[in-house]
Amino acid sequence: MRAPLLASVPAFRSLLRHALGLVYPPTCAACGAATADPGALCPACWTGLRLIEAPYCPRYGTPFALDLGIGPLLSPRAIAEPPVFGRGRAVALYDGTAREIVHRLKYEDRLDLAVPMARMMAARGRELLAEADCVVPVPLHRWRLFRRRFNQSALLARPIARSSGLPFEPGALKRVRATRSQVGLSRAGRAANLQGAFRVPEAGRPRLQGRRVLLVDDVTTTGATANAAARALLRGGAADVDLLTFALVAQDPL
Repeated sequence: MRAPLLASVPAFRSLLRHALGLVYPPTCAACGAATADPGALCPACWTGLRLIEAPYCPRYGTPFALDLGIGPLLSPRAIAEPPVFGRGRAVALYDGTAREIVHRLKYEDRLDLAVPMARMMAARGRELLAEADCVVPVPLHRWRLFRRRFNQSALLARPIARSSGLPFEPGALKRVRATRSQVGLSRAGRAANLQGAFRVPEAGRPRLQGRRVLLVDDVTTTGATANAAARALLRGGAADVDLLTFALVAQDPL
């Protein structure tokens, strides 16, 4: 008697999705215009998504305007301020469409956008995922998590880990100090604000020993958050840390 019931579950879910689609038609992830598929972008917003493609800095992932054809080149910032993490990659530059998508996820509770965003991130970070041993989201402090009710980085990291067959380790890194908002702070101010903010708990150390960690966040601005988190992970026993985000605020001239 159980087999027919179990076999009917996928059909029921499909019927439910169809019914919900009739009541709540899918809309563009950025502007809210009608689209054919949930989480998709309308043609206008897709055109406004500034995808990051080669050539780019191998450390920060910042795109270059010209391809000089002489192999990987470090950006001026990577030479002057090498990041703590090994390699950073992002789907798009943080403006226009990308900014709208991130804001809708983070501030408008559009949690449904996490899966299509994660899908794009997994495709962009394929080379990092191929060498990673686990996926760790950048954590929120417990008070900020209480106010927001969710951690957008964890919402992105979980499907990335699942689709790649990697362990998802949300407890491997903790935010132990509440910090003020990074908005409006200088690069030096952001770094000072995050000093000592992250720590690997004792229970998380065995899960990190000698492993290559893929750190996941929604946006890379100056890299201060990623540097502070990566430093804590390395001190906690990780062998290496790479960074994958949905969007990147370009710091070097393009």
